[in-house]
Amino acid sequence: MGLDFFIWYFFFTIVNLFSVFNSASDRITQLQSITDGETIISSGEKFELGFFSPKDSIFRYVGIWYHKVSQESIVWVANRANPITGNKGVLTIGKNGNLIILNGNKDIIWSSNVTVVTNNSTAVLMDTGDFVLFNNRQTSKVLWRSFDYPTDTYLPQMRVHVDFDKGEKRIFTSWKSANDPSIGNYSMGIDSRGSPQIVIYEGQNRKWRSGHWNGLIFVGVQGMRGVYLFGFKLFNEGDGKIYFTYTPSNSSDLMNFRLTWDGIERQERWNDEHRGWDLIQSHPGGVCDKYNYCGPFGICNEIGVPKCSCVKGFVPKDDEEWSRGNWSSGCIRKRKFECRGRIQDSFVQVERVKLPDFVDLAESEDGKDCEKRCRENCSCVAYAFVDGINCMIWNQELIDVQQFEEGGSTLFVRLANSEPGDKNKAKRTIAIAIVIFGTFILCISIWLLWKRKRKLLEILNRIEMPKVGPSGEEPQETGTELAMFSFNYVASTTDNFSDENKLGQGGFGHVYKGKLPGGEEIAVKRLCRKSDQGLEEFKNEIMLIAKLQHRNLVRLLGCCIDGEEKMLLYEYMPNKSLDLYLFDPEKKARLDWSKRYKIIEGIARGLLYLHRDSRLRIIHRDLKASNILLDEEMNPKISDFGMARIFGGNQNEAITNRVVGTYGYMAPEYAMEGFFSLKSDVYSFGVLLLEIVTGRRNTSFRSSEHTNIIGYAWDLFDRGRAIELIDSLIMDSCSQEQVLRCIHVGMLCVQDVAGHRPNMPAVVLMLESENATLPMPKQPTFTSMRHNVDIDMWNGNQDVVSSNDVTITQIFGR
Repeated sequence: MGLDFFIWYFFFTIVNLFSVFNSASDRITQLQSITDGETIISSGEKFELGFFSPKDSIFRYVGIWYHKVSQESIVWVANRANPITGNKGVLTIGKNGNLIILNGNKDIIWSSNVTVVTNNSTAVLMDTGDFVLFNNRQTSKVLWRSFDYPTDTYLPQMRVHVDFDKGEKRIFTSWKSANDPSIGNYSMGIDSRGSPQIVIYEGQNRKWRSGHWNGLIFVGVQGMRGVYLFGFKLFNEGDGKIYFTYTPSNSSDLMNFRLTWDGIERQERWNDEHRGWDLIQSHPGGVCDKYNYCGPFGICNEIGVPKCSCVKGFVPKDDEEWSRGNWSSGCIRKRKFECRGRIQDSFVQVERVKLPDFVDLAESEDGKDCEKRCRENCSCVAYAFVDGINCMIWNQELIDVQQFEEGGSTLFVRLANSEPGDKNKAKRTIAIAIVIFGTFILCISIWLLWKRKRKLLEILNRIEMPKVGPSGEEPQETGTELAMFSFNYVASTTDNFSDENKLGQGGFGHVYKGKLPGGEEIAVKRLCRKSDQGLEEFKNEIMLIAKLQHRNLVRLLGCCIDGEEKMLLYEYMPNKSLDLYLFDPEKKARLDWSKRYKIIEGIARGLLYLHRDSRLRIIHRDLKASNILLDEEMNPKISDFGMARIFGGNQNEAITNRVVGTYGYMAPEYAMEGFFSLKSDVYSFGVLLLEIVTGRRNTSFRSSEHTNIIGYAWDLFDRGRAIELIDSLIMDSCSQEQVLRCIHVGMLCVQDVAGHRPNMPAVVLMLESENATLPMPKQPTFTSMRHNVDIDMWNGNQDVVSSNDVTITQIFGR
């Protein structure tokens, strides 16, 4: 009995010891240590920590590297300034709770140097590559972490803090050589002057900089783009705690940013198939990436011949040096600006540039106000107004300006108003010509508008007094580019409006399926006979649709007016309306992501046509799922223009006392105040887009903690969980990055203030371009108060959305 007991006791003891050892494989405690030759591995087996020697080196270091990567890739080194000779080194936790490295003589050659004393701490290697020292007595309080003391490598989820008080902050330092981890000659960090930018230093001098952070991208880096959730983010925790992080689009990717020993910042991704590191980007690249390559007031263009030129109004400072290809001396002004008197200095516009270094920021409402601030400051030599940064002012020489083929920002450089030649006379001549030409265009526009209005009145008169042939006659031309049918003719096509042919019921009557004698199938919209309200909408729909031709708009074939009978004949859509599929638990399975995305694109392009490209400028005012019809190939077509409004060429908004449409899709300013514009349709499109992605009606949220789909979507979007919005039926068939981009666009469209929403040209570009930079939306409050003081951030160059390559965005804590 005693022997059996001893055997069982011994067995369980061994099992428990094995369990403790196994559970501690990613950590060390004060009862454990790592000797040279032993390692610990993170729980997900991504990173490994232990002793290593660089190639051709006799020294030993404690470091962290990728566990399953065949090429040795060190991401952190502890004792880079104090290597160990021999293989007797030990990493352990000392009596005061600090991590320490001991050499063969038991001397401490490195320590985490935590001031808090504890005899109960644990160090854990995380799957992020962070080595964290916890105080077990204080609810696992973090005492120290390797991410706060990086060497030459920036890993995803590592926090890079921004110190606005101290300005420059150097965080990463290169190895001394490819095989020597000691501190090298290059460093990399954040310069927070003006707006944060990444800077690489060679000793005390700048070697390269990223350009300023605009909330979405670093504006001086070609190829950056903003996508929510992925890329760089700037977090603001309050109390001055601001930091950058980076999140890869694929969490399983092994990716890092490394400052090499020769001063190159490389972004790399491990390619498991080729067993090597793929280079994503590196800086500096070409000669124009080199800091201030063309000197003060010089502009470097990588494809230019020569590569350096002077800003207009400037000349080389040293012609002889420039002729030999040495441009470092830069340029000087031809004439100094006066900054006084009645004659104002002018500004030359330099487009598509990496903005100069050493900027000061000034609050301003727009570019004009920014120009005014520069003009009133005699020290100001240039300004720029950049979305996300605001007004940027330069009060000294313009340093490190690079011109791009595309992207970049626009810089306005101050010049004297007395350049060679009679510039003032030329300006006066140009101004007079512009006034005369503008007056001529205005007169022509007024005449065209009068002519259009007269033609529309003629159409209305013809609609009110139609001449319809007898029963069974072929349709007649009405002069409105629309065929007119008799009542009996239409009735015969629908089997006398039989219930079997009824397709559905709209706001002002029923819709029937019909067939013309030639076999063409049609849809007949029959208005309620006693509906006075329907008559107005009926006339409106005839006027509008008769002139619209687009693949994503339903085609009107003709109409019928006979006494109290009013009917419209459309092309037949065999798959009926979008809502019948999208919100049906069984049918919506037919809408995989590719079909849904095609529907989103089609609706967007149809709206773009209505708002910008059609002969009339039209606001639909009732965009919703039931008004999107689907043809046999599931292509979307916008229908039901009964509530649409025509806008003049220069008209952007209007107010009505009669609010029509569908609540839930109405923009706040329209539902509450009757104020509508092209942005009202953008809001409705945003709601519809979110419905398509989620597969849920906007109204299905009324019984939950959220009042509508917008509140639900924002809650997940703001917490970084937008992926949970995706309909589970399309999760396997969708491109997550594409769906997240759609959600991001949807949130931009449903912002409270109309001026904050993009217009449809911008929406189409954001949806269809993987390289389009997306701004961060403002939180919807789900009210409908109109803010007249808000500036329309999309006015002006509305059709332009910057295009780049690297995912990047920002999130600010609230």
